[in-house]
Amino acid sequence: MNEVLETSEWVARRSLHVRIDEEALIRFCRELIRNDPPIPPWEDGIHFFDGGIKTVAYFLVLDTLNFCFWPLPGRPRWEITVDSEPFSGYYGLAACLKRAAHSGTPLDSAEYLASMNLGELEKVLEGQGELQLMGDRLRSLQELGRLLLGSFGGEAWKLVDAAGGSALELARLLARNLQSFKDEAVYQGKKVFFYKRAQILAADLFGGFQGKKWGGFSDMELLTAFPDYKLPQVLRHLGIFRYTEELARKIDSMSLIPAGSPEEIEIRANTVWAVELLREELSRSGKKRRAYEIDWILWNLGQDDAFRDKPYHRTVTIFY
Repeated sequence: MNEVLETSEWVARRSLHVRIDEEALIRFCRELIRNDPPIPPWEDGIHFFDGGIKTVAYFLVLDTLNFCFWPLPGRPRWEITVDSEPFSGYYGLAACLKRAAHSGTPLDSAEYLASMNLGELEKVLEGQGELQLMGDRLRSLQELGRLLLGSFGGEAWKLVDAAGGSALELARLLARNLQSFKDEAVYQGKKVFFYKRAQILAADLFGGFQGKKWGGFSDMELLTAFPDYKLPQVLRHLGIFRYTEELARKIDSMSLIPAGSPEEIEIRANTVWAVELLREELSRSGKKRRAYEIDWILWNLGQDDAFRDKPYHRTVTIFY
């Protein structure tokens, strides 16, 4: 079993601040069965793709930087504009890196990543507004470059190949070798695993390469949901998440929830477990969906203003 799922269930069954309302979960499952929303298609247009090893490097850089896009209070949200259309968050990052790749920035060069400076990174991510944790983003890329140079001949595709066609092993490999992907916590004395960005890399490669070549993983069904900000916000809107009054007040007042705190760990673990319960309920009804596909459906729902009546929780972290 994926250790993310195993330890998330353990936390969910002991949570003090977050509860899964199984009646609301079943109601939502029935709605999914009735409406049968399609699995969101892969966004070809926003991503760089050349069908080869530069694309593998692109996705590895993308998911190394894929965290903390929300602005601090009173600060403008970071976004970029492509063909008169604004993009922010993950899509904004994808578009920035695509722009950089097409302009000749050697994002596929481990030497470049290892020696990158803040000014170079700021140029790559140039847009309107501000991104938090720029120093952490730079250190994460430098760490990645050093790992590729030291263990994989400077090649991102060799790192992916080392996983042996396993999405889960790719996530574990990243977490073992890169502190920026070591998305772990301790809850009531037990180590808990999330590996959000590491699992997303496998899903991005799978989507970008259409399940072939470097996206040809044999165990995509073992991936869990990717516990971030948006999914808990959607699950709360649906009534599937129930927070204690104190936690609800903190989230609604946009107070920071510290990384590694019991509340934050419970939010993330219950996200993983709620999606697993959704997957199981759908399966019992004859609707086969993998956890990451349910994640994509929920994440897309979260882009609709109707699902933003309550804020998402705010945690300053490099892991999501």
